[in-house]
Amino acid sequence: MASIEMTMPKMGESVMEGTILSWLKKVGDPIDEDESVLEVATDKVDTEIPSTHAGILKEILAQEGDVIQVGKPIAIIELLTEGDEPLTILPSLKPEHKEQKNGIHIDQAMDLKSPDTILTNPKKNRFYSPLVRNIAKQEQIDLSELENIAGSGKENRLTKQDILNYLSSRNSQSGSNDGILESPINHTPLTISGEDEIIAMDRMRKIIASRMIESKSISAHVTSFVEADMSPIVSWRNKFKEKFRAISGQSLTFTPIIIEAVVKAIKDHPMINIQIHGNQIIKKSHINIGVAVAIPSGNLIVPVIKNAELLDLKSLVIAVNDLAHRARTNALKPDELDGGTFTVSNVGSFGNVMGTPIIMQPQVAIMAIGAIQKKPAVIETPEGDFIGIRHKMFLSHSYDHRVIDGSLGGGFVRRVADYLEEFDIIRSI
Repeated sequence: MASIEMTMPKMGESVMEGTILSWLKKVGDPIDEDESVLEVATDKVDTEIPSTHAGILKEILAQEGDVIQVGKPIAIIELLTEGDEPLTILPSLKPEHKEQKNGIHIDQAMDLKSPDTILTNPKKNRFYSPLVRNIAKQEQIDLSELENIAGSGKENRLTKQDILNYLSSRNSQSGSNDGILESPINHTPLTISGEDEIIAMDRMRKIIASRMIESKSISAHVTSFVEADMSPIVSWRNKFKEKFRAISGQSLTFTPIIIEAVVKAIKDHPMINIQIHGNQIIKKSHINIGVAVAIPSGNLIVPVIKNAELLDLKSLVIAVNDLAHRARTNALKPDELDGGTFTVSNVGSFGNVMGTPIIMQPQVAIMAIGAIQKKPAVIETPEGDFIGIRHKMFLSHSYDHRVIDGSLGGGFVRRVADYLEEFDIIRSI
């Protein structure tokens, strides 16, 4: 049989190395193409790595705990050659059977109790992944405290979710039970009847859950609201949308128009376009706008429009439509999900008028745009005020109060609304 080296894959533009967390296969195991072989940690995320070929795992070149550069060999796979028997992968070995997406029997799901948050016997010299160490550093958790946190990973290894659960417990607990803190999830007894359906979270939902908890534990969230008069934009879009579709084949939606206003407002308020690193503030040189997209699975994914400050409205329309389409068809590249400096989420597409979005770390702000509704409004004219029908929309701006005060956070969302209300209806696209 021929053999091929399996190398550490590139998992993002800024990711240059990964730490081997665990091998999901042993030497001699059959491997199907795209089947998960090992789990790798970076400073951003823990992820399972699939095999690029079908064959037999002949040799493991990198051990658990090793830090491997991108492109370096980590294993040797013996490939199937012509005449070989096709691999037969038992269903229990297929990765999708580890996380069932449908309901499961009650006897399969009774082991729902989480381990205690604190160990009675500290674990010294335990391995900690770069992601866990990064969270511990941000939360000022020293080594002695880490050693006392129970781990749910292999050989009691501390996972990202373990440390996030611990932080949630530590922040919510004012007392202790014999010195042992329990995770808040254990405070409410779990009652399951025979008619209930238990659905295992898929991997994406687990990642989203972890990141949302992480963001709330890191950033001091504050949300400011402004109602914008979208009447000029509604009128302009109605005038051009069919013509634009005929010429370009593209849909002209409100999202890229609002992103254009956001980019202009960020130029006026560059301290919105920042990130925090320890006690330092990093002011980003480019404006990279993340656009939250709901995908068919019901999960949410946030592709990024890079260098949005260099794009005109037509280019923004094409970029938004392209990323949204490829997000829904699972055709995005890893780098297209990385590097965002500000995020926009269109909750209006679900019929919501406003929301309180959670910040995408390491960003410091996110804006939700609500549904556009016809409302009676007071219209001021030189001849006097009168009541008229206007198209109104709420903008919800969540920001990190550690570095953005109300004057900046509130002033920024007001500036976005101003740009929308002052939209030039004479312009073409």
